[in-house]
Amino acid sequence: MELQQLRYALAVVDHGTFTAAAAACFVAQPSLSHAIRNLETELGVALFHRLGRRTTLTSAGEAFIPAAREVLRTLDTLRADVDAVAGVIAGRLDLVALPTLAVDPVTPLVGTFRAAHPGVTIRLAHPEGSRELVSLVRSGDSEIGITELPISAERITTHAIGRQELVAVLPPGSARSRRRDLAELARRPLVTQPPGTSTRDALDSAFAAIGVMATVAVETDQREAIVPLVLAGAGAAVVPAPMAAMARRQGAVISPLRPALWRQLGLIHRAATLSPAARAFIDLATRH
Repeated sequence: MELQQLRYALAVVDHGTFTAAAAACFVAQPSLSHAIRNLETELGVALFHRLGRRTTLTSAGEAFIPAAREVLRTLDTLRADVDAVAGVIAGRLDLVALPTLAVDPVTPLVGTFRAAHPGVTIRLAHPEGSRELVSLVRSGDSEIGITELPISAERITTHAIGRQELVAVLPPGSARSRRRDLAELARRPLVTQPPGTSTRDALDSAFAAIGVMATVAVETDQREAIVPLVLAGAGAAVVPAPMAAMARRQGAVISPLRPALWRQLGLIHRAATLSPAARAFIDLATRH
């Protein structure tokens, strides 16, 4: 079994077809197909269903791909460790973060890290929910996840990095209040993301704790649309404090909640050897 065969198999999964995978790997499509066929012969199982132009994983392929990702991830870590012996942190760091954390803490963390380690290229992905984020970390697609805690998953290690307050955002001209009762907010028409997204789940849990239900006026899966909808008068919303600060500059009325609503933030990674870049990022984040 050759590492190039693993890379070719992963490329087919990531790009959807043998033709697209060959283009991404800068190799002729017959050469890639031949390498994967040899791999399947060595394993004694088919990894892919070849249905015309469509390519899907067999059950054996679904078991093989996560292991192949972990092998290549470990190899990259070993190479980075060799570089680190010479005092050099280089290569690539794959991060995945909830979209609501993009402004804070992801932006300052990535900026500070890049200033300290300019030789490291960062690839940053933003899945919509914690479940997909954990899946990307467990599969090896991303080395570190930035998310809400707690996270309960096998072979996943967590590091707390602080809290973030969730606050109410109301349309321009709304009555101002030092703190706004959650029960009063529940009676207002709300603009929110669907259940299953991090902020919506936190809000629903807070309402359930005081025995009320949200009055949802607009439900959107576009996080970027929430503040514009509030500014247009569609309803109130609950968003992370950094997003609320930007909304205030656009004319929205901001109120902390009573009782206060917080979410615990943290980093997660597989319970395995990390690259030097990942270890440096975790050290920075926990100190930050």
